[in-house]
Amino acid sequence: MGDSDERQAADAAPGSWGAVFATTATTVFLAELGDKTQLAALLLSAQSGRPLVVFAGASLALISSSLVGVVLGRWLARLLAPELLERLAGILMVVLGLWLGRQAMLTLPMFTAAAG
Repeated sequence: MGDSDERQAADAAPGSWGAVFATTATTVFLAELGDKTQLAALLLSAQSGRPLVVFAGASLALISSSLVGVVLGRWLARLLAPELLERLAGILMVVLGLWLGRQAMLTLPMFTAAAG
């Protein structure tokens, strides 16, 4: 195996730089598609007529919020076992999903009319 073959194999190994980068980029990209942030950027771009400025602002905001997540994740990884951190993240996602679902149900006309 040559130097470049070994480097490619190392980059493809789980936990390697290439694997972590690709997984993170793909996950964040898919998670951000069609969310409120993307819709806000779409509307701001349409209203302002300055798509490059909106892109720069939205990019800076995403980078900043991602930095907070990375720093917080690094700090939590030092305090908690990976399995516990994974479970806590899962529980938080379920709780947020239930809370958002409840909020949506409370704002639907057919449910608010029945309650009143």
